Amino acid sequence: MTQPQDGPGDADFVQSLARGLEVIKVFDAEHPYRSLSDVAKAADLSRAAARRSLLTLHRLGYVRVEGTRFGLTPKTLELGHAYLRALSTPQIAEPHLTDLMRDVRETTALSVLDGDDVVHVARVPVRGMITVSIPVGSRFPAYATAMGRVLLAGLDADAFGTYLDRVDLRPLTDHTVRGTDRLRAIIDSVRDEGYCVADQELNQSLRAVAVPVHDRSGVPIAAANIAASTGTRTLDELHAMVPRLRECAVGIETDLRLVSGP
Repeated sequence: MTQPQDGPGDADFVQSLARGLEVIKVFDAEHPYRSLSDVAKAADLSRAAARRSLLTLHRLGYVRVEGTRFGLTPKTLELGHAYLRALSTPQIAEPHLTDLMRDVRETTALSVLDGDDVVHVARVPVRGMITVSIPVGSRFPAYATAMGRVLLAGLDADAFGTYLDRVDLRPLTDHTVRGTDRLRAIIDSVRDEGYCVADQELNQSLRAVAVPVHDRSGVPIAAANIAASTGTRTLDELHAMVPRLRECAVGIETDLRLVSGP
């Protein structure tokens, strides 16, 4: 690989730092250990430059030496963890939602519970199709959405009882749930099944399926969903997407654990 060179306009470029990073990058699963000559060749450096970088990284604790070979230490994970710790939950979720969107060819999203509403914090619309515009930051009554219901299902008995006492179940469409007894039965079912499908309750032309995203203690902190037009997807098709949606949620949970640390 060609190393960037200092030159006019590059006064702030630190070539030694760039060389050190290139040296780290030459190690992978197929090459966990390399000789000095191997490192120099793979990083496109002279032996002297590669040696200085390796010895500096060794002194800093990022490289180990075994005889005439060099390898990375677990300390290099700190470099990736620093990046992950700087990410917010929506940023962590978005790549997973994008992969899900590409697999199911429907719009995907992540929401959190805020009071009695769910708030969209990330959304990946399917490309090439006309979809309802729901920007990030949009709020909807939790009782009328699949995502809201999986988050309501995560509340303890007292919190959910208090919610039922105060909630005003306004009919948003002809299909919106009526009555707290019916809503309680729905939430009980969501707890048993671990997911929720809502059909035309928020919008007459939309149906959606959602699953919870948990923190490391198992508490739902967000919900991931797939939303589709009633004209393109049946309820059976949404139910069939649940395993892939759960894979997405697990991927988000795994990355969140990396961020939060042990």
